[in-house]
Amino acid sequence: MTKISRALISAYDKRGIEAFAQELHRRGAQILSTSGTAKRLAAAGVPVVEIAQHTGFPEMLDGRVKTLHPKVHGGILGRRNDPAHVAAMEAHGIPPIDLVCINLYPFRETIARPGVTPDEAIEQIDIGGPAMVRSAAKNHEFVLPVIDPGDYAEVLRRLDEGGLDRAFRRRLAAKAFRHTALYDAAIASWLGALEGERFPAALLLAAEKTMDLRYGENPHQAAALYRDPAAGGGLAQAELLNGKPLSFNNIQDAVAAYGAVNDFEAPTAVVVKHANPCGAASASDLVAAFGAAWEGDPVSAFGGILAFNREVTPPLAEAIAEPGRFVEVVIAPSFRPEAARILAEKPKWGANVRLLACPKFPVGHDVRSVPGGFLVQDGDGTATTAADLEVKSKRAPSEAEIADLVFAQRCCKHVKSNAIVLAKEARIVGVGAGQMSRVDAARLAVAKAGKRAQGAVFASDAFLPFNDALEVALDAGITAAVQPGGSRNDDACIRLADERGITLVFTGTRHFRH
Repeated sequence: MTKISRALISAYDKRGIEAFAQELHRRGAQILSTSGTAKRLAAAGVPVVEIAQHTGFPEMLDGRVKTLHPKVHGGILGRRNDPAHVAAMEAHGIPPIDLVCINLYPFRETIARPGVTPDEAIEQIDIGGPAMVRSAAKNHEFVLPVIDPGDYAEVLRRLDEGGLDRAFRRRLAAKAFRHTALYDAAIASWLGALEGERFPAALLLAAEKTMDLRYGENPHQAAALYRDPAAGGGLAQAELLNGKPLSFNNIQDAVAAYGAVNDFEAPTAVVVKHANPCGAASASDLVAAFGAAWEGDPVSAFGGILAFNREVTPPLAEAIAEPGRFVEVVIAPSFRPEAARILAEKPKWGANVRLLACPKFPVGHDVRSVPGGFLVQDGDGTATTAADLEVKSKRAPSEAEIADLVFAQRCCKHVKSNAIVLAKEARIVGVGAGQMSRVDAARLAVAKAGKRAQGAVFASDAFLPFNDALEVALDAGITAAVQPGGSRNDDACIRLADERGITLVFTGTRHFRH
């Protein structure tokens, strides 16, 4: 294909459309268009033939029917090297259409608007547009499908250089089918959600690639980041304000950190290393919370990921940038410009530190790949409250212990299983993460805490099958413990708590994190 004799243009996204049409016309193409786009092109001085004039059939049903006509689809789908196709087109007066420039009604943008009604959304389901895009993509050997304004300049350049080769046409065809697939997936998911579908019969992962990553978890693994346009938030929607591009591991750690920090209402800071919180604290302000979180495990915190549930201010940025500290990523809802400047100008690592302004994560499905398929579950959107604590011991917790038990259990939810967290005064003092036995997790948490375990509270992500983990914590000096309960050994655990004079509460909710 070296020449465009006829182009059909009907774009909802009209960025650059007048200039593109004008350049196609200048290269000898007749321009066909639907009513709204045709008026805009005509106003810009582009000679244009409206579809109704081309087909001899008026637009009708409030515009629902305008391009669903043999003279349109025959012109797109006819194979130019098939004598029977050529003869049929000539017999029925169907001129060939060599380029289809179309993008679709804004369905996803419509359903994202607060208060939109089903009727309003349904009117934004494009029918003729996807049909023409798919027709052009199917017949890409002879027809150029153009759905992205970002491709206009390359199409014109290649036309001038005779470079509309098969590889380029296939690339645009693949892009066109991805465009309609994402569109249909959004519609199917929305309709299913209206009917309360929790796990649909077909899982449609409609995501757009935002970037290729340098590598995956390790340098020999390739990787990329994809964005779900319907999610309405999340890490893939974050704005990178400073620093190098994110790595695969940066993204995983940032997800862990931001998911944890947003479980708290008070000003809170979380430090994550290798997907586990190594420090966390709540306080009256973020500077105090950050200092306490960093001190939870300063050795592990070095080179970690920082997350905050409030805006990063200049005083907080100054605290982060103190000598002896180094971080890879700082993620928060927003950054004051001066705070971002302070961090970006930090000697040695400031130019590279990733500053991510991120909306709060939506609670949706948790999707994980397995060989040959996917595991899907509801996201764990629960956060322990004081009302969830059921006292099982003779001694009831004090107000301060209740606050620490809630804090510790919320932190424990975000630690890899088996998980034990020790906390005191709304800060982590010890974490045991990802151990094969719960008693080893307890030993690790106590070792991390050291003398700080005295007077701390103990939290477990799952029930205690034996008393050994609790005994390790009791010997270290904890005064209260929280666990889900549900073990056949619960009574023995309660007896031990009473013998040692501590408070023991159950929540009834397990928080495994594999």
